[in-house]
Parts: sequence; structure tokens; C-alpha cells
Amino acid sequence: MSTVSETTHNGAVAVGAPPAPSAFDDGLSPAELAAKYGLSVSGARPGLLSYTRQLWGRRHFINEFAKARTAAQYTQARLGQLWQVMTPLLNAAVYYLIFGILIGTHKGIDNFIAFLVTGVFIFTFTQSSVLSGVRSISSNLGLIRALHFPRASMPIAFTLMQLQQLMMSMFVLLAIVLMTGEVPDMSWLLMFPALLCQWVFNTGLALIVARLGSKMTDLTQLMPFMLRTWMYMSGVMYSITKLTTTAPHILRILLDINPAAVYIDLMRFALIDSVTAAQMPAHVWAIAVTWAVVVGVGGYIYFWKAEESYGRG
Repeated sequence: MSTVSETTHNGAVAVGAPPAPSAFDDGLSPAELAAKYGLSVSGARPGLLSYTRQLWGRRHFINEFAKARTAAQYTQARLGQLWQVMTPLLNAAVYYLIFGILIGTHKGIDNFIAFLVTGVFIFTFTQSSVLSGVRSISSNLGLIRALHFPRASMPIAFTLMQLQQLMMSMFVLLAIVLMTGEVPDMSWLLMFPALLCQWVFNTGLALIVARLGSKMTDLTQLMPFMLRTWMYMSGVMYSITKLTTTAPHILRILLDINPAAVYIDLMRFALIDSVTAAQMPAHVWAIAVTWAVVVGVGGYIYFWKAEESYGRG
């Protein structure tokens, strides 16, 4: 037996009645009946490998969506895209006034301006990725409900957007570093693996908060306070090594393996000559890669497990 569709006089499609259950269907469970008649759950979560292939197939959509959001983000502002650079610069100026001059955290740090600006730019990359990730599902429900595509495309697109903005801001960061007396050398090439690790970490974290934010809408309001606390613990405006010389050993370890601090340290090590390997946590590259793999892969799987629930309810 099969279902027959007929076209009516006005072009609409009339679907015939489903096949009547036979006497042999008695005693079969719903799952067995679905398997017998070739039925599947609408919007069911695909397997992880299939989901990954679908996501790869949407890579052009993800890239174009990120570029479109980047172009549209500051269309209402008179200075437009300049705010991508001005925001971290203004933050750095405020932190320099408060922490560098008034509190005096610049003492004992060579080239404090480059030290501070690097920390602000790198932490802003993670901060912006998390803030955009937590809203990526809840703020795009219209698109999610209208089209069928892997929902992970949204938080990934938003973190890609933040990476694109950082790439434009890096020209300003490098100019500041050069103006403070630093000289380019081969260590500057370490920027690229450090940023790659940080982007993978940011993407995994954005996927985690995207799933949480899709159900807990108040997380959007709470997240700025959590990120501000994280920033103060990440050595953006001070040297963790110098500030924790008398701190308990366990506290020093926790601050050293803080992922935001790790990626900031790697970028400072790449760009600033006075930041030496002796000032870095032990096995810092291994820590950076571990954070990227654990959070990146773990966040991706965590988000995928709730794929069928996004945009419903």
C-alpha cells in the first residue's frame, strides 16, 4: 500500500489517507511501526559524523553570514567599523589610567603599554566570542525556525565574526607595539598558532554558552559580570607572576592554567621582547593546545546533543 497525492483544480496538493494498519501491526511498538513503514522523527538529531558533514557543507553560509554581520554591526554608528578598534583601545586607556597610574601595576613591567594593550585585545576576543555566542540561538529564532541547517552554524559564525574583527584590529595592536620600541623578529610568527588555539577554544566555549543561553535567557544578563570577574583573574592589567610571588602554590597554579591568561601570555611572549620564557607557566603550549582541544571538541559535542531542541517551544 502507498500514499497517493492528487493535484486539485486550484493547484493545491491533496494527500491521500495514510495506509490503514494491517492485522499484522497488532502488538508492534511505535518504534517498530515507524521502522516498518519507513517513518522517521521530523527534526531528529543526526549522528555526530553526519552532523559534522552537514556543517562542513554549510561552510560558505557560515563565512558569508559572519561577514554580513560584521558589516552590519556598526552601520548605525557614525564612525562605523572604526569602533572595532576603538572599543579595545578606549578600554586599554581606562585600564592604563586606573591600574597603571593610580594603582601602580606598571611597576616592574617593561613596556607596560604594549603589555596592557596586548592583554586587552586578546581578552576582548574571548569576551566578545562568549557574549555573541550566548545570544546566537535566542536572538536568531526566526532564522532557525524558518530554515533547516545545523544549528552549530550560528555560534561558529559569531566566533568567526569576532576572529575577523580581531584580524583587522591586529594592525593597530602591531602598530602600538612597534611604536613602543619593539622590533619584529621570528617570534612574531607565534601569533598565528596562538590565535588558532584561542579561536578553537572560543568556539567551543561559545557553543557551550549558546546551548545554555537558548534555555536560560537570563544568562545573557549575567554573563558580563562573569566575564568581568574572569578578566580581573587573567592578568590583563598586571603580571600574574609578579603579583603571586607570595600567594599559595595552588592559587598560582590555578591562575597560570587559566585559559584566558595562557593565550594572553603566549601573545605577549610573541610580541614583547621583555616577556621571556622564564616568565611563562611550565608547558604553556601544551596547556594552550589542551584547552583548545578539550573545550573545542567538548563544546561541539555538548551543543550537538541538544540539536533537536533549538528553536522549539
